[in-house]
Amino acid sequence: TGVQTCALPILIPFTYSEYLLQDSPSGFPHQEFVQLIAALLSITCMLLLGFADDVLDLRWRHKLLLPTMASLPLLMVYYVSANRTSIVVPLLLQGLLGSSVELGLLYYLYMGLLSVFATNAINILAGINGLEVGQSLIIALSVIIFNITSLSGMSRNYHEFSLYFMLPYTTTTIALLAHNWYPSKVFPGDTFCYFSGMTFAVVAILGHFSKTLLLFLIPQIVNFIYSAPQIFHLLPCPRHRLPKYIKEDDKVKMSMAEAPLREIKPIGKLILKLFSLFGLVHLKYTTVGTEERLEFNNLTIINLILKFTGPMHEQTLTLTLLLIDGVKPSGLHGEVPPRDRKSTRLN
Repeated sequence: TGVQTCALPILIPFTYSEYLLQDSPSGFPHQEFVQLIAALLSITCMLLLGFADDVLDLRWRHKLLLPTMASLPLLMVYYVSANRTSIVVPLLLQGLLGSSVELGLLYYLYMGLLSVFATNAINILAGINGLEVGQSLIIALSVIIFNITSLSGMSRNYHEFSLYFMLPYTTTTIALLAHNWYPSKVFPGDTFCYFSGMTFAVVAILGHFSKTLLLFLIPQIVNFIYSAPQIFHLLPCPRHRLPKYIKEDDKVKMSMAEAPLREIKPIGKLILKLFSLFGLVHLKYTTVGTEERLEFNNLTIINLILKFTGPMHEQTLTLTLLLIDGVKPSGLHGEVPPRDRKSTRLN
């Protein structure tokens, strides 16, 4: 992660060498440079906050507040440089709403929430060797492919801006994955997860494809929705929800959460009944003395896959999850591309 963070600042003098070598630089792209610096500031702030989380073990409310603070430079620069808050309406609704809709402040709220979600989504879907780095690499490759296929469009400059960040990120992430793959010699921790999430949010917002990024985060979105009852404490949530290791078979199986039935909130019981109705949770009722207890699998898609497949080797489980992550739509971005940015040097 340190190499990834250092790579981009080191590239700045080479990117703008055409102007720096002039005796009296003219035509310097100040607006573009400010966006670049703001992006680096947001990413670096999130990197430091991720390190603080690893060291101090922050509470969930801090994990929601701190990414919001780190995204403020990003949103301010977006407001000053572009301030485009229109979205393209799907064809089926254009007859009713027109070709685009102006969202105003709601769009900034969406971008702020995207930054918070992206920084936490990878961290929620984690816990086995290679998964955090592997899914980050797949998302980065998806963004790169999308950027390259969009270079011929009217928003070429913004996709070049995204590639300026994504290419160094991807190469260093590949090196990290080689050490993080099963059996892992290096563990990424919250530092890498937060750094990755903010990097994706930065390129999506300043590259004007923030809604397309959601298509690349579909597995993370599904995992968040499935995990929400435990994350928001509607159901008992242990500190760690990792799969349980079976030493005799060298496999992992789904981990379980357990609590007295009387302590589970009514809405939690309703959620478990609905999940059970669709086969999305394993329930087990037991009686200890006179107390009835309820046991259910921890609500992550890692444990959900193990519920359907049974115990599995950890490396096979990682490959299964990454395969699911890799099979998703490429999509087309729905923002109205700004037309006031006339040049870029990030190529």
